[in-house]
Amino acid sequence: MATLARPSWVANAFSKSGNYAIIYNPMSKLGRKPIAIPSDIEARLADGIFYFKGKAGQTELKVLPYLEAKLQDQEITVKPVNNIRQARANWGTMVSLIKNAIAGVSEGFSKELQIEGIGYRASIEGDKLNLSIGFSHPVKYQPPTGVKISVEKNIIKISGIDKQLVGLAASQIRKLKKPEPYQGKGIRYVGEVIRRKAGKKAAAAAGAAA
Repeated sequence: MATLARPSWVANAFSKSGNYAIIYNPMSKLGRKPIAIPSDIEARLADGIFYFKGKAGQTELKVLPYLEAKLQDQEITVKPVNNIRQARANWGTMVSLIKNAIAGVSEGFSKELQIEGIGYRASIEGDKLNLSIGFSHPVKYQPPTGVKISVEKNIIKISGIDKQLVGLAASQIRKLKKPEPYQGKGIRYVGEVIRRKAGKKAAAAAGAAA
């Protein structure tokens, strides 16, 4: 009986019974496709590290373990060197990191926060964000290296070439004064919907009316 060739997106693993089980690796199809580098992006690979440079800045990215990466003709290919679980996990992660790095040096990433509350305001002092958000003293926030913050009226814009750092900075700033559920005062993402709660008086009036 002829043995059918196993597609490259199928991996073998032992089941509890000791037999082989077929596992579908969803990242392999995506990972097998070469990653095209735009013509305005400079890229090079040396000693297991990618270097990317574009109009928004430059960054470097280390190739994760158990992976082999190649750069040729403005295309990057990544593949695992073996079929262990960590290699397959790193494969998908590496593809995402490369794409984010290219997008970061090309256009950059940004998030916007909105301040709500009477007397609440934000300003920039040097490289720090200065916040008046209802405490007895101003709150100052130092952004991570590579992250820029600007303020226009009640909007705080966080930008940079590193997607993870931009997201981290936005999250940290929001945590300084999370929006409260009664009047919505605090710091929220632009477009974020806050589920409001009725105040005690309103809740009591609604209960009496019922």
